[in-house]
Amino acid sequence: MKQLAERIESREALIGVVGLGYVGLPLAELFARKGYKVLGFDVSSERAAMINRGKNYIDDVRDEDLKQAVDAGLLSATTDMSRLAECECLSICVPTPLGKTKEPDLSYIHAVVVELKKYARAGQLLVLESTTYPGTTDDEMAAPLLAGHPEWEIGRDIFIAFSPERVDPSNPVYKTENTPKVVGGCTPACTELARLLYSKVISPVHTVSSTMTAELVKLLENTYRNVNIAWANEFAMICRKLGVDVWEIIQAASTKPFGFQAFYPGPGLGGHCIPIDPQYLAWKMRALNFPSRMIEVSDQVNSGMPHYVVHLVMETLNEQAIALKGSNIACLGVAYKANVDDVRESPALDVMYELQKRGANISFHDPFVPSIQLGGQTMSSHVLTPDYLAGSDLVLVLTNHDGVDYQMVASHARQVVDTRNAMRGTSGGSIVRL
Repeated sequence: MKQLAERIESREALIGVVGLGYVGLPLAELFARKGYKVLGFDVSSERAAMINRGKNYIDDVRDEDLKQAVDAGLLSATTDMSRLAECECLSICVPTPLGKTKEPDLSYIHAVVVELKKYARAGQLLVLESTTYPGTTDDEMAAPLLAGHPEWEIGRDIFIAFSPERVDPSNPVYKTENTPKVVGGCTPACTELARLLYSKVISPVHTVSSTMTAELVKLLENTYRNVNIAWANEFAMICRKLGVDVWEIIQAASTKPFGFQAFYPGPGLGGHCIPIDPQYLAWKMRALNFPSRMIEVSDQVNSGMPHYVVHLVMETLNEQAIALKGSNIACLGVAYKANVDDVRESPALDVMYELQKRGANISFHDPFVPSIQLGGQTMSSHVLTPDYLAGSDLVLVLTNHDGVDYQMVASHARQVVDTRNAMRGTSGGSIVRL
């Protein structure tokens, strides 16, 4: 432990980052920017080649920072998993999606563990960052490694910890470097080494008592948001029944300086965290015969929002004596949140697909997403022009990107259904808000 700690302190330790996506690449670039030599691992040869050419593909990494790190010889990438043995510290940042029936899919973690069983060596620090259910680090990573190396003792020969990623794509203030880092190890020695490593590039670092505690920190954070967004969505439906403006009420409630935090309704949940992470906890608790009712009810509300939006579109068209089947609907925004190009779990795609199945002619504009797959077909983003807006029976705002001329939308669209309150402050036009 002492030798590894000294090499971390002196920045001589080689850092490995497994999985070079939205979490892994910003972390790898940060370590390199702070003076560490970093070797990134990914199953995509295209990604590895791009990094080795100094080409960036993640918005939250500055192009010039990535190129500078590569040119300085501090950052490189590979698909050769045998090189895991070269690294002294490894951060594992692979996806953890849900299966079709909302059960955890740990296949990416399991694939990494298979490689670690072949190439991990004594003296390494292994940190899992992928969001998962409580107990994964101990049961799915530490236990298999020890089974293959019965002579090892965790905290003496190998060091294992969990540190939840806290990436918020496009956040203008909080990036990897200045978002507090939580770490919990299998032993106190594991926790201390992980704390030391991350403290060299991130401030502050908060330690917790175990890997399971660290795993649950992430699940609490995103379940909290999931549940509160579900209430905002249900409250929006309540307000519509009562004929009042939910957005005005949220704005007024936000004037209270204590005891209230604003959450906003929308067409559903999207992204790599909020719709998925609570299901990991719910799955674990069902296995223990303890149903997590808040998560289950929140999931029902949030999962039902795309269907609710479709019916809102149908009602709005009906008021103009226009049938949904055969109508032309222009959708503004397909990314799961504003100002990103990420369409993972995007509720916009669910809304668009259901409208398409019901016979509507769907098109879209998104300044961040050039094309999507919908119903087995590739669709390209339209240029947002007055003619495009006026030629549509209805404009449906699904993502509230900055930089879109919403006043032009209000001036030229026949009818707007706004699920994000993006049209606030515009004048003219017929606008129906969620």
